[in-house]
Amino acid sequence: MVIVKEVSAKEILDSRKDKTILVSIVTNVGSFSASAPTGKSTGKHEAVPYKKSLSEDIKTLQEFSSYFSKDIIEKFDDLRRIEDIVEGHLGANTTFALESAILKALAKEQKKEIWQLINSDANKFPRLVGNCIGGGKHSDTEGKKPDFQEFLIIPDTKTVKEAFNVLIESKKHAEYLLKKKDKNFKSKTNDENAWITSLNDKEVLDVLSEIKVPLGIDVAASGFFKRKKYHYENPLLKRTEEEQMGYLSNILSNYHVIYLEDPFGEDDFKSFAELRKKFPNQMIVGDDLTTTNQKRLEKAIKNKSISAIIVKPNQIGSLSKVKQVCELAKKNSIKITFSHRSGETEENILADLAFGFQAEFLKCGITGKEREAKIKRLIEIQESLS
Repeated sequence: MVIVKEVSAKEILDSRKDKTILVSIVTNVGSFSASAPTGKSTGKHEAVPYKKSLSEDIKTLQEFSSYFSKDIIEKFDDLRRIEDIVEGHLGANTTFALESAILKALAKEQKKEIWQLINSDANKFPRLVGNCIGGGKHSDTEGKKPDFQEFLIIPDTKTVKEAFNVLIESKKHAEYLLKKKDKNFKSKTNDENAWITSLNDKEVLDVLSEIKVPLGIDVAASGFFKRKKYHYENPLLKRTEEEQMGYLSNILSNYHVIYLEDPFGEDDFKSFAELRKKFPNQMIVGDDLTTTNQKRLEKAIKNKSISAIIVKPNQIGSLSKVKQVCELAKKNSIKITFSHRSGETEENILADLAFGFQAEFLKCGITGKEREAKIKRLIEIQESLS
């Protein structure tokens, strides 16, 4: 059993040099800490990262410090007790970091890995999803850029290590091709360490098609949807919902894209469903649509809107709620992708959560120490089991 005796928190910087939170706990089995990432491209339905502000959450946590010692944690589901104390007082980032630190303590006390606390029978490893070329909100650049936010590489290999190697080689190959096809290309990377290019969406897909690996796209359509139109900047045009449907259908028909995330605005369950019906063999993925929220997922299931869901633990905060979302997705044959955020830390618990909840995919970038930490942890888990 774990008893939390003291809790403290402080500000740290994420990979974008933005402030985020690190929570530290003192328990009967030692001291542990965990941090939360921060998102830039956030859905309007996701939980707030901090109740009022990061500094207020730090203060609140100190005030609550003595409350936790009354509760004994013996298993994953006991996190509910912690949530009962902090609910309504802390934001999602703080709650996620606190619960992650508690899971580390529990794993140590039980001489287990974190994933074993979730599912000791876990045996299927998620496929890696790596952001190779970026656009949209994640690429701060003066000139032109793709309107879609992420162009993803999704290797299909026997081991995680092989997939990691494919990601690295594909990214290098993409750099070589971009140098040839984009006269403005400077080998610079964006918030998620993906290449910045001035090419448009289709030109990027032409480049990645040469690499011969399954592809994915995060359209992040809510980012450029306003007044009932999709406002593209490269080239400059406005698409209606019907035109957006036609454009994406054309892409799914002509490129080896197996995974399409947030193709429409974050409340357009109907268009998601229509696209999914047209392309039953490709994954139509909800992120801003569903925001790791059980009620949003229930609505998506009812409307037959998605075949896969993004799970970002700090999007909802509570790991108990993450469990409920994963169970509901599994029950309805909806594939699960655990995902990093654009502002990451070297925290690697995401790999344990993805494996423990038996997610089909783990989306955590390709290069950069914060992204690689998750992939290396997944490789470590796989090698420990083989």
